[in-house]
Order: sequence, then C-alpha cells, then structure tokens
Amino acid sequence: MIRHTLTSLNSIAAIGADTIIDVRAPSEFAEDHVPEAVNLPVLSDAERSRVGTIYTRQSAFLARKTGAALVAANAARHLQGPLAQMGGDWQPLIYCWRGGQRSGAFATILDQVGWRVHLIEDGYRSYRRQVNKMLYDTPLPHRIMLVDGGTGTAKTALLHHLRGEGAQILDLEGLAGHRGSLFGALDVAQPSQKMFETRLAAALRSLDPTRLTWVEGESSKVGARVIPPVVWAAMHRAPRIEVSAPVGARAAFLSTAYADLTQDTDALIALIDQLRGYHPAEVIADWQALARADNWQALAAQLMIHHYDPRYTKSQARAAEKPQQVVLGDLTADTLAQTARDLIARFN
Repeated sequence: MIRHTLTSLNSIAAIGADTIIDVRAPSEFAEDHVPEAVNLPVLSDAERSRVGTIYTRQSAFLARKTGAALVAANAARHLQGPLAQMGGDWQPLIYCWRGGQRSGAFATILDQVGWRVHLIEDGYRSYRRQVNKMLYDTPLPHRIMLVDGGTGTAKTALLHHLRGEGAQILDLEGLAGHRGSLFGALDVAQPSQKMFETRLAAALRSLDPTRLTWVEGESSKVGARVIPPVVWAAMHRAPRIEVSAPVGARAAFLSTAYADLTQDTDALIALIDQLRGYHPAEVIADWQALARADNWQALAAQLMIHHYDPRYTKSQARAAEKPQQVVLGDLTADTLAQTARDLIARFN
C-alpha cells in the first residue's frame, strides 16, 4: 500500500489512481466527498452506530472485533459486486474520515488481492483542510467580472451564453442548486454547505486564473448556501456590468425561466405568503389572485416593481464603483447570444 499526504487539491489527480473510493458511511458521503469518488462503505450508518455504542458501553476490544467482522462482510460484497470486473492493473485510491481503521482495513484486503492500493494520509480531513485553505484563507487569484442586474434580467442565461461563446464562467447558482431568491428553489435539494464548497473548489481549480471569469452578482447566500469569504471578497472587489431591460421583457423572461413555479399554484401562493412581513395584506392578496388566475407575467411584473427592484436599487447604492451599463431591448436567446459576443470582444 502507498500512503499519500495531500499538499494541494491537485494532488489527488497527480496520484494517478483509477478510482477514488470513499469507504465512509452513506450519510457521511452524502454530506460531502472528494469529487468523482464512489461510495463503497465498509460500515453502514446503522453498523457504524452499533460499533460506536459497543465501544462506549462495553469495550474497545469488542467494538473492534464486531467492526472487523462487519468490514470483512461488506468488503466481500464489494469484491463480488462493483469490484468484480476490475483487472489486475487497476489502482484504487481509498480514504475514510481520518485515514484510520476503515480505510486501512479495506486497503489491506484489496492489497492482498494484488491491486496497487493508494491511501490518503489523514483521510477526508486532509482533503477538507485543502478546501478550507482555498476558500477561507488564501486570496483568490482569479480575475473576475460580475454580471449584475435586477431580478429577471436574464443574468444566469447570459452567463451560459458567455460560456457558449468560449468565455470562462463560475456558475454559483448551478453549484448551489438554487436560483438565488425566495422563488429560486429547484426540484432537487440543495447540497450541504460542505458539498457546495467542494463543488466550488473543483470549479475554481478548473479555471485559468489569467483569463477573465464571469460571475453572476449574488447576495452573500445562494438559497441556504453561504458563499465562502475568499470568493465573496473577490466578488466585492470585482468590476461589474449591469444588465437592464424593460419590465415587460423581464416579466416575459421570468414566466418562462420559472415555468416550474406555475405548475403548483398552491405552492406559489404559499411562497408569496412569506412576503407578508414586507407588504400590506391587500398587496399580498392581489399577488395571490394573479397566481390563481394564471396571470404569470402580471405577477412577475408586480413582484419586480414593488418588491425586488427597490431592494436591488438600495443595495446598489452602497456599491463603491458604478457598473458599466448593458441596456437590452429584449431578452430573447438571440439578443443574449449577441450580447455575450459583444461583452467578450469588449472585455477579454
């Protein structure tokens, strides 16, 4: 077996293993894991809890004995299942929480089979320290340009058109699984904060710091996920463009971009109800009536004019530098694609 100490996030790729195996319990893996890792737990969540209970209530020896039996049984299932087709030249990279008994036991079994087994010294904790260093301690080296603008100005769509035209982007909403407002939740649950940071670190590593990276302007949180301080500080320092468009064009765009909300009127009405702390009851009732009448563009326009635009204007008044304006007559795909080309020619 070969043990590796991570000195950077790129070290995992440099090791040259064929498969990264996380042997932690499924709940640990679900919260966060090394990118591209597969979960082959040597103890299930229930088994891990059982071993821990034996350790605290009975003895360490009995806990190790019970754990060893469970690890052996689970390793056998993995060998007869997902690993059955692996050839003799296959090289796995194995890790657990701290590079201890779980990864060591599984690595020993695979080593005895004859595979060249790699281990991450200090396990997942080693990887997590590197993520924290990148996102919490070290200034971001990337050149950033913010794409700003009020709600409904197609910022995310423009970001994707920029990528389609060859620009470099960082899609925070995509990484966080949320569109960034009260109405921005998607059908899938957001990743944990740690998983969001893992995705963010991986995305940043894939970018060339010498090239301009386009990032959508956000608040400090995307849904329930907090943008780490190093990235947030870089966004604050970055120059920005501000996209604007007529309210009618923005309402039409939102009615399409948020079409999923129109499929469940009761859920949308419940979301509007959460705005009661900001607006009179009669205004809330009017918005809910528009939702019941399927008048989506009128509802979108009212929400922008009376809720989102005033808040955006207030937040922008505190900005140190004024943005460069990008005024669009409509927000069609053709217009956004041409705008992306113009921005690349202008700034890259």
